[in-house]
Amino acid sequence: MKTLKKKFFTVLTLFVVAVTTFSFAPTSIGRKAVRKMTPPDRQIQIALLLDTSNSMDGLIDQAKGQLWKIVNDLSGAKCEGIQPGLRIALYEYGNDQLNGREGYIRMVAPMTNDLDEISEKLFSLTTNGGSEYCGHVINTSLNQLQWTGSEKDLQMIFIAGNEPFTQGGVDYREACAKANKKNIVVNTIFCGPYSAGVQSQWKNGADLTEGSYMSIEQDKKTVFIASPFDDRINKLNDELNKTYVAYGAQGRMKKEKQMQQDTNAAAYGSANKVNRAVSKSSHVYKNSSWDLVDAAEDADFEIESVKEDALPKEMKGMNNAEKKKFIEKKQKEREKIKTEIQSLSKKRAAFVLEKKKENKTENMLDDAMIKSIRKQAADKNFKFEQ
Repeated sequence: MKTLKKKFFTVLTLFVVAVTTFSFAPTSIGRKAVRKMTPPDRQIQIALLLDTSNSMDGLIDQAKGQLWKIVNDLSGAKCEGIQPGLRIALYEYGNDQLNGREGYIRMVAPMTNDLDEISEKLFSLTTNGGSEYCGHVINTSLNQLQWTGSEKDLQMIFIAGNEPFTQGGVDYREACAKANKKNIVVNTIFCGPYSAGVQSQWKNGADLTEGSYMSIEQDKKTVFIASPFDDRINKLNDELNKTYVAYGAQGRMKKEKQMQQDTNAAAYGSANKVNRAVSKSSHVYKNSSWDLVDAAEDADFEIESVKEDALPKEMKGMNNAEKKKFIEKKQKEREKIKTEIQSLSKKRAAFVLEKKKENKTENMLDDAMIKSIRKQAADKNFKFEQ
């Protein structure tokens, strides 16, 4: 009898601990429960593994300048009428400044839907001579990242570099076999002549997971095509920023980061800033962790639970009804702006498509990635708007 009682109280204790840990853990802004967004039924997960050795400045430059174009293409994806969630991870490898005992590899950003974070980390990358171990970095990304493992989701690794795929102590064939088991496709991008990538096993690395092998000219400068719609979209982007209501411990910092990534995008020209503005008007750009307008769209969000000291200056002293009215006003303003940006974006896309016929820009990072994504997405029944 004593043994049964002991077992009963042990089980009861474990149950209470589990419920307390997972259901009612308080947050820094005083919510009644941990707020978790319901994830979309489909996911697109991309791990971008970039060689940051000395010769790769051009590759990094292309990644910085083309991020938002790639995001915009991904935001147009649907599967059975569902808009999938988008998460991106970033690694660098082959840089002498990294830890040699860990294969000269660094996770720059984990799998995240915080696109400003990815942009910020991209712009922080610098190059330095080193040893590029492709099998090792693929294996590391498979072990460290939170992949869904679902056959329904689109899970892809893009690895770019210019040294033989066979270097390092981890056999790339074993790493690719592990990717296969996790339903992850490895796409390889060789920075140099196509035939040289074939000879150095970059193509074989892709073939092992039925991925795509591509070669690009990493020193080619990205060509941004201006359109008659750019000025209006950029003005709307400025208005869009005003609808963000930062809250919580990180709100102000995240808001500043948002503005800085606008500046980073603009450093590549007005047309690239437009690409970022279009991304910000899409469903994949969401900032519930620091913006009250996005947070309010979550089913379990309660404005009553947000402590006074977590509120922005303009909302302090408001009662709950006034807070809700303030957020709803910002929501309406944002939706109106986003709708106009999306409308202008379609017109801009048609204009740019015509201009691209006159100025062909092939063998670039964005084109290589978009072609691969669309090809593999079709196999998962994903469809794209354009």
